[in-house]
Amino acid sequence: MQYVVSKRFKKHFDKLNSSVKKQFINRRKLFEAEPHHPILHNHVLTGDYKNCRSINVTGDVRVIFSYLDDETIHLIDIGTHSQLY
Repeated sequence: MQYVVSKRFKKHFDKLNSSVKKQFINRRKLFEAEPHHPILHNHVLTGDYKNCRSINVTGDVRVIFSYLDDETIHLIDIGTHSQLY
């Protein structure tokens, strides 16, 4: 699986503490193995993020992404629920 990272995602990811960054890496590995694992709560978004999806990194941190094709994921943003929505 390949990833395309937006400037916004990189900027917000760099500001996260190290434990959340590690949790993101663990969740990304789980996502690659089983994209619809219940703990990820992979779901479709609406409104401003129509055609995007979200997964849970921690209890409050989410990643917004979209599929560019079968092998490429566009990481759009990462942050707490209140920061993103």
